[in-house]
Amino acid sequence: MSTDTAARPSSTHTPLVRSFHGQTLSDPYAWLRAENWREVMRDPALLAPDIREWLEAENAGAEAWLAPHAELRRQLVAEMRGRIKEDDASVPSADGPFAYFTRFREGGQHPLICRRPAGAIAGETVLLDGDALAEGKAYFQFGDARQSPDHRLYAWTADEAGSEYYTLRIRDIDAGTDLPDAVTETTGDVLWSADGAYLFYIRRDAEHRPSFVYRHRLGTDSAEDVLVYEEPDKGFFVSLGHTQSRRFGLISCGDHDTSEVWLLDLDAPLEAPVRVEPRKAGLRYGVEHHPALDGVESLIIETNADGAEDFKIVAAPLSTPGRAHWRDLVPHKPGRLLLSVCVLRGHLIRLEREDGLPRLVIRALADGAEHAVAFAEEAYSLGFDPGFGFDKTEIRFTYSSMTTPSEVWDYDVASRARVLRKRQEVPSGHDPKRYVTRRLMAPAADGELVPVSLLYAANTPLDGSAPCLLYGYGAYGVSMPASFSVSRLSLVDRGFVFAIAHIRGGTEKGWRWYREGKLAKKTNSFTDFIAAGEHLIAEKIVAPDRIVAHGGSAGGMLMGAVANMRPDLFAGIVAEVPFVDVLNTMLDDTLPLTPPEWPEWGNPITDAQAFATIRAYSPYDNVTAQDYPALFALAGLTDPRVTYWEPAKWVAKLRATKTDRRPLLLRTNMEAGHGGASGRFDRLEETAMIYAFALATAGR
Repeated sequence: MSTDTAARPSSTHTPLVRSFHGQTLSDPYAWLRAENWREVMRDPALLAPDIREWLEAENAGAEAWLAPHAELRRQLVAEMRGRIKEDDASVPSADGPFAYFTRFREGGQHPLICRRPAGAIAGETVLLDGDALAEGKAYFQFGDARQSPDHRLYAWTADEAGSEYYTLRIRDIDAGTDLPDAVTETTGDVLWSADGAYLFYIRRDAEHRPSFVYRHRLGTDSAEDVLVYEEPDKGFFVSLGHTQSRRFGLISCGDHDTSEVWLLDLDAPLEAPVRVEPRKAGLRYGVEHHPALDGVESLIIETNADGAEDFKIVAAPLSTPGRAHWRDLVPHKPGRLLLSVCVLRGHLIRLEREDGLPRLVIRALADGAEHAVAFAEEAYSLGFDPGFGFDKTEIRFTYSSMTTPSEVWDYDVASRARVLRKRQEVPSGHDPKRYVTRRLMAPAADGELVPVSLLYAANTPLDGSAPCLLYGYGAYGVSMPASFSVSRLSLVDRGFVFAIAHIRGGTEKGWRWYREGKLAKKTNSFTDFIAAGEHLIAEKIVAPDRIVAHGGSAGGMLMGAVANMRPDLFAGIVAEVPFVDVLNTMLDDTLPLTPPEWPEWGNPITDAQAFATIRAYSPYDNVTAQDYPALFALAGLTDPRVTYWEPAKWVAKLRATKTDRRPLLLRTNMEAGHGGASGRFDRLEETAMIYAFALATAGR
């Protein structure tokens, strides 16, 4: 294995020294945080020269280490690209007279947004050409896009820096040109009034937080737009949505523990929004609408009220929507987590997960009769899309597993008839019988059983000799689906076992599983991940010295933590946009995500115990003089979620402190943010770098 010998610029900066709760923090690499970071988000060219020099030197060092693996990277990209149907298209979704869909052209990096007459197979109109719009730009990413109710106009948003500042534009579909009504620096959310005369959108505050809902009248200057809602709590984020009935727009406000919803009457867009239920710490709810539930116009609400930790569904009259009037429709069942709810005129559809597996449950509103749509594989992924319309019985669901390519089905909730609309094509070929997917339960030290999803080739020997890529996340209640991926087959075909550890901090085993992996119990996420690796070794599924750990964002923090705790367990670690400077970030309430993140990690500014807890595991603060695995960190210069200086500081401290000479790589994408490269083939280049690193460090 190559050693880490690349030269880096030396730092003569003075450490930043601060005191909190009687404790002193010394941060030797605080200078890597650009004072003008807000401006850099908009224009990366404004980055200070000394910081740019440091990052570019790290990039050069990473590329030098990866250079001998150039042919492997090329092969990986070719393989992954060969599994992608380049001229792929989504299944059209009908909305009145038209059906809307996206497609790619052969060789195209970005989608084309299109429509054609409903029920027709010809007559396509290209509404937006992503390749043309991205031409000449280092970064381009579509955000939200919605047709006007009369289908004459198309509101669309795009981010052109990776910083998640979206410009809102309105396209005249017949003319094929945009109106002069552009609005800059929005969040990307957009919502039409019923008459198509107004648009609602969200602006960010000075700290990049989505905080202000505005109403724009078509044909007027955006400077005249009206503020509809302003979020007073810096810890709450704001988003826009709508009910399936399209009667109401939804202003949803919240953090990770608490939510509040305001209704916008889309038939009366000049009226002030109406609050459903005042926020109360720990109360979460989401809202749907039915015009005549049991003869009464009602709201249908998914909530954790009254101790329903895994959520229940209630109903309330629209005229009196508050909690005092909520009555149970679907009661709480511990361990059965409700994931999402949709309301049609005759049916209530819910996506739920129990025992780690998702299913769709259809409830007839007339008599309460229910039936489920479930599947037989040990581990799989299931999602659903209600599409457009309320007076219908058809929904769409998507199914895949780690061996089964994605399938799109239309399902009639009344007749239970299903129609396969699309099966993912793998142009270079894919035989599911060549692969095995399994789910194991790894015992944690406290007796909990951690689900682990596996994918491997049927001919891979399970004798303790196989290398492994072990993926984890474990935060915010986000679950990791056991879905199909064309990319990971390149590892599996080379003898790797691909494993996902469904650790605490996610909701794979209900809301309790999330609660047990946050705040003071955050270290359960780390020990669960370690337990998953140890179990794979004990069961002789993988080799003890050939595990490569992989995680991104909050999963990147997981990577930093396990690197400090059990460096001997891993041959290599890949940390994408890793949240590794947890303590310093949570102490800085001017950063975009800090106040909204306190319910997840704790507030170390006001809470001495939270300070001590975070300090005890924060990866940057716990780098020590010990041998570490080979490490590869990836960052994005314009990332507003995990700022670029977090991985930069972490790598700098590791480089100065660790006692081994194993590879330590940092690659910062100087033209992208949290999601990395925006083009679909450019992303393959990043994946190929990660896989080449994994293959090299695991000895293949």
